[in-house]
Amino acid sequence: MRAVSDGSAGPQGETLLRVRGRSVAWVPPLLLLVGIVLVDFRTSSDFRILSWIVLVPGIAATICGVWGTAVYAVLAPVTYIAADATLPHEYQAGTPDLVLAGIGGVLATLACVVRVREERRMLHMQDVAETIRRTVLRPLPPGWGGLDHAAVYLSADSEARVGGDFYDIQTGLHGTRVILGDVQGKGLGAVEAAAALLGTFREAAYHEADLTTVAVCLELRMQRHIRLRTALGREEGDRFATAVLLGFPDERPGALEAVVLGHDAPLVVGPDGVRPLPPGNGLPLGYGELDPADGPPPLLRVPLAPGETLLLTTDGVTEARDHDGAFYPLAAEVTEAVAADPGLARPARLVAFVRERTLLHCDGHLADDTTVFAVRRRTGMGRAAVE
Repeated sequence: MRAVSDGSAGPQGETLLRVRGRSVAWVPPLLLLVGIVLVDFRTSSDFRILSWIVLVPGIAATICGVWGTAVYAVLAPVTYIAADATLPHEYQAGTPDLVLAGIGGVLATLACVVRVREERRMLHMQDVAETIRRTVLRPLPPGWGGLDHAAVYLSADSEARVGGDFYDIQTGLHGTRVILGDVQGKGLGAVEAAAALLGTFREAAYHEADLTTVAVCLELRMQRHIRLRTALGREEGDRFATAVLLGFPDERPGALEAVVLGHDAPLVVGPDGVRPLPPGNGLPLGYGELDPADGPPPLLRVPLAPGETLLLTTDGVTEARDHDGAFYPLAAEVTEAVAADPGLARPARLVAFVRERTLLHCDGHLADDTTVFAVRRRTGMGRAAVE
């Protein structure tokens, strides 16, 4: 992922053509200029290529900055005059080709101005997208909330920086809470919904004693978000999100709480094997009004042994297809890999393994945004200070 720019970056060509940190974008046009003159001098009058000098500022416009292109726009006709004057009169090309070189230099400079302006606009948009990504998927310090954690986000769109997948760890008054979710759809609408849900999670997970109350807050936030977007004419009212909430109570270090809201149940991965959490019966966020029970979603309480890791993924993993259309067998592959190497249960190694195997399964062609997130309690260490 590209780092956020400070706004002082130069044109793309000058950024890429560097040797020991210094731009060498000026070298290819210069070599072309010298080459045209030398070839012209060494060929007969039947093969005159001095007029090709008009290509020099055109090449410079594609890789150099505005001032560099302007220099070649002046240097090309000057070189043309000097080279043409050294030839016998009957071999000189004369004024028409000189005018062509001059006009070509002016047009090349104007084209470079447009190119540089668009590149700076593109860099600015990338910086905005990177800022959004770091807001939605904020960096998490090592050991945050007393958890070892690792995550990777892969966008189905190679140019996108963030989509509808989201995850976070929030410390609070009642332990550490974890969320992973996937907003239906793509584009800015999905990003806005993810940002709204994360903001609510960070507040509710800090204050609320019950994990189910956090889920209720998320449902209410999703419904409010949909109503607002629909009133603005930006939604058709069918937006929803699946999510998994995990709670690590301070007073029960061997226990895990979970609320599964229409999402695939996480896998518990440990040196002794792999098991899925019981499937949750909670509806996706945004569909709470369809719940006939009209109450909070069910809370799962399961034991969690030391060294066991919770593996959470979005459907970009489980719905990745190979060339035959077969889905990626996540549970089976993780089970086999952990049996061969129990150390793979560590979050960083587990996330790297799932990422690599998912991309290998679909030959790198992701059909959806993909998130792999793994967390486990740190052994022998207290929870990080409450934020």
